[in-house]
Amino acid sequence: MKQVLIIGGGAAGLMAAVSAAQHGAKVTILEKMKDIGRKILITGKGRCNLTNSCDIPELVKNMPGNGSFLYSAFHAFSNLDSIEFFNQAGLPTKVERGGRVFPVSDQAKDVIKAFARQLAKLDVAVTLGQPVKKLIVENGRAIGAATIDAEYRADAIIVTTGGASYPGTGSSGDGYRLAEVIGHTIVPLKPSLVPLEVEEDWITELQGLSLKNVTATVICDGKKAADEFGEMLFTHYGLSGPIILSLSKKVAELFVATPDKEVTIEINLKPALSMEILDKRLQRDFTKFAKKQLKNSLHELLPAKLIPVVIDLSFIDADKFVHQITKEERSRLLNVLQHLTFTIPQTRPVTEAIVTAGGVSTKEIDARTMESKLVNALFFAGEVIDIDGYTGGFNLQAAFSTGYVAGKYAAT
Repeated sequence: MKQVLIIGGGAAGLMAAVSAAQHGAKVTILEKMKDIGRKILITGKGRCNLTNSCDIPELVKNMPGNGSFLYSAFHAFSNLDSIEFFNQAGLPTKVERGGRVFPVSDQAKDVIKAFARQLAKLDVAVTLGQPVKKLIVENGRAIGAATIDAEYRADAIIVTTGGASYPGTGSSGDGYRLAEVIGHTIVPLKPSLVPLEVEEDWITELQGLSLKNVTATVICDGKKAADEFGEMLFTHYGLSGPIILSLSKKVAELFVATPDKEVTIEINLKPALSMEILDKRLQRDFTKFAKKQLKNSLHELLPAKLIPVVIDLSFIDADKFVHQITKEERSRLLNVLQHLTFTIPQTRPVTEAIVTAGGVSTKEIDARTMESKLVNALFFAGEVIDIDGYTGGFNLQAAFSTGYVAGKYAAT
């Protein structure tokens, strides 16, 4: 029976363990934390967005970080395979808006329990509190791993240590160091799916406000770089929420590629309306509330928290009566409604990112098997590889697919 050692008990490591054991190997997981799956517990705001129900080309499209590398893995273990796996493991699932797949229970802890049941059923050994210090390589082949306390020998090693985000869950970049020491190239790390900071101090007035059906556009040096439509959230330091997280990878790339250029984000609060139609809508409201002050006339158009901010940015006296508003003032108001602009000095740090971009170069990994091209019997899976995707279940599916493939080929 082949001995397979898995370093890291997160999403990719757990799926790799199940796969290797199903393919006949004796499997041991070395996990540095006191329990498995810590990062799974915080995904999807504690609900765990397991995967997405879209087709495979769409899965690849939603992995902007080397998605094409995942074609083979997605076909070997697809999103439908993930859903079937969890259902058979006693975890019913449901599909929500945007194809997002969640446990019916809305509890991420139930995902961990499903994995734990499978590990026990397959007699997988889980050793906790064992951070790996180095990989043992002899004659170009991985033969084991060393912790502070012991050395573990195996016929194959799978590195599934995660990225460098949320280090409190155990994802603190260990795998990058382990791989680099033995010769692998580490693509520089950047935060992906990370909130953005803004320079404008009035952002604090909007803290906690969530917006739906808005468009956010990244502008660099006066040119449009990317845009997203959907939901967003204002925080005490800046911007967050689904569309901001999706844009954050592009923002991080711009900071590297054009460090001297100003990066801004424009929010169109009414993207479904042209400027002309929005103007007509505003004029109807002004006719309806002609005898009210401007600050009391926009409640049908905007959330309460936004009204004083929008008025202030339009350089209009909030106490001015609506029937006194000039055409020029109305034009300024319309412009703010469709171009609410924030200056972005930086992203939040990589430790706060949901996903890390960068990692072990895909050029040095066999896309069909996840085996290292540099060291025999060494495999990689999950976020430790230079792959990353948008929100919506895509990153976890990449972890499950690469984990399954690595487990299968490590065992055979």
